[in-house]
Amino acid sequence: MPVKIVECIPNFSEARRPEVVDQIIAAVQAVPGVGVLDRHSDLDHNRTVLTFVGEPAAVEAAAFAAIAKAAELIDLEQHQGEHPRIGATDVVPFVPISGMTMVECVEMARRLGQRVADELAIPVYFYEEAAQRPERRNLEDIRRGEYEGLKQAVLVDPTRAPDLGPARLGSAGATVIGAREALIAYNIYLNTPDVSIAEKIARRVRNSSGGFRYVKAMGVLVGGLAQVTMNLTNFHRSPIAQITETVRREAARYGAGIHHSEIVGLVPNQALVNAARWYLQMDGFENEQLLDSRLFAWQGSQVSAAKPEQADFLDLVAEGTASPGGGSAAAHSGALAAALVAMVARLTVGKPKYAEVEAEAWQIITRAEELRKILTDAVELDAQAFGGILQARKLPKADQAQQQARAEAIYAATLHAARVPLETAGECLSVLRLAARMAEIGNLNAISDAGAGAQLAVAAFRSAALNVRINLSGIEADPQPAGILTELLRLEAQADETARAVDEALLKRAGLRAKFG
Repeated sequence: MPVKIVECIPNFSEARRPEVVDQIIAAVQAVPGVGVLDRHSDLDHNRTVLTFVGEPAAVEAAAFAAIAKAAELIDLEQHQGEHPRIGATDVVPFVPISGMTMVECVEMARRLGQRVADELAIPVYFYEEAAQRPERRNLEDIRRGEYEGLKQAVLVDPTRAPDLGPARLGSAGATVIGAREALIAYNIYLNTPDVSIAEKIARRVRNSSGGFRYVKAMGVLVGGLAQVTMNLTNFHRSPIAQITETVRREAARYGAGIHHSEIVGLVPNQALVNAARWYLQMDGFENEQLLDSRLFAWQGSQVSAAKPEQADFLDLVAEGTASPGGGSAAAHSGALAAALVAMVARLTVGKPKYAEVEAEAWQIITRAEELRKILTDAVELDAQAFGGILQARKLPKADQAQQQARAEAIYAATLHAARVPLETAGECLSVLRLAARMAEIGNLNAISDAGAGAQLAVAAFRSAALNVRINLSGIEADPQPAGILTELLRLEAQADETARAVDEALLKRAGLRAKFG
């Protein structure tokens, strides 16, 4: 399974005080597992764009730390700059890079927004894929009037109220949080100070006035030169080379030309390859001809050969050792069931047909992911519990005292080894309940997946129950094992009832007979 990597590109309303930017970056770098890839500060815009990556939890924590630090150090009442802005941390997008879906990035945006609103009392707006209202998908619509205008509007206009947090702007302003595909921030400087020419060109190329579908643009004056500042939201459909030539042609109409261009932040390699292919007219060029790509691929193969990954879980089970065994396999199966439940829920959210259950589906996604993590961890916990029994059995037994100590250690280890799969069984029952609910309300096109998740959860539950019983078999007379068995019987009754509910939902909604019994 590929490592999940997400990119975050927060924009901060500060560039002229590098010591402030340094402190924000330090807050990001203080989070383990996060790598800062780029820092771009524009003095005229008085704006800094950071790019950092990492696994989702680390990136989410780093984004919050950066927002908190920016709120502490940046005062929008004092800020001046060419770029539109409404907050100290103006916008925070999450971009899926590897092993990530857009839905997962939306979840990150929503969680971060809730935390920013609750803990920092900063108004939060959601945009792009995370938008909760269609009129807020576009960032420019949210930022209309900038900080000064929004500060007044939010007090009197309900349509400008934030999605989360207080309906008032403090010195940190508001923050826009969202999820989107990779974006290229691209600026073209003209060889004229006449900003009206840049404004006319911006109207020609931007989507909102009939230009390129995936281009946002405006004309500004930067460093004494007119600038066409653009965001390319899909460089495949709106290629950078064609946009550049359109700007060049339009500038010539007004007796101007291109002075130079710049890319703010990072750019996908493919965007530049596409530009080279277009300008050089290399019709037969393939990405495999890039030396760098071949070199990176070779380096990756060398690393993999030198440092092989941990053996696949299935291979470990099949090795013929006593551990990992049935208890670990039960937990693994339960985690897989939770993943299927999350998948069905994610296929349900965002669909107009299921709008009435969307809020519940989001809750199920959150819970399913929690259970997947718990059950994944339980794979190792079960193996460790069995290892504890083996270690206890190796204790010395030369005299009566040692025999007594050994017997007590075996008893304690065995009791623990019974409790671990009991907990696994309980978590698998929770997964089964989620699967049952998704079978009842989820996307009908994925109802068989809900049923498959339920079947896996049932199998995982029963496998865990077997491990409880085998570990109790030698010590059943004791009150503690008896209590464990009573709890197991209670869970089994609930699992049977929930499995029947899944059967009913599958039959009622899709005519499917799963035959859980």
